[in-house]
Amino acid sequence: MNEVGVAIDAVAAEKQRKFRIQAAAFMGLVGGISALFGFSRTLATAKKADSKVLQQQGTRQGIILMDEGSTLALRALGWGTLYAVLGTGAFCYGVWKLSGAKDFEEFRLKMGRTLPRITKDEPPTSRTDFESLTDLMKYVATWTKE
Repeated sequence: MNEVGVAIDAVAAEKQRKFRIQAAAFMGLVGGISALFGFSRTLATAKKADSKVLQQQGTRQGIILMDEGSTLALRALGWGTLYAVLGTGAFCYGVWKLSGAKDFEEFRLKMGRTLPRITKDEPPTSRTDFESLTDLMKYVATWTKE
């Protein structure tokens, strides 16, 4: 009977591992496609808005125009995206390595012990329904004075 329980646990663990791999692949695919679509859409809009740069690319004036306006902003967007992705990735990898965790489960447990707990407010003791943004801002302004 004990061997059957171990076999069932192994099958459940394998199913969970496959599900996590599929979920990670799906999220990566969705994120990659959205980033690609957003960047290509921005590029198409910039090219449409600044078509004279594309027509004069071979001339000296075209080279000067390439560093102006939307082309400069597009280049800054590219570098900014690269720095943001690499910086965030390096920071997360560094925190993971400094924690000494061997896998994500262990990292989650270590961070759960290290970071402060978020308490649940059930039922909420403060107001949760607002008619408008102005109503919310008035409530926040008076709430901080109490």
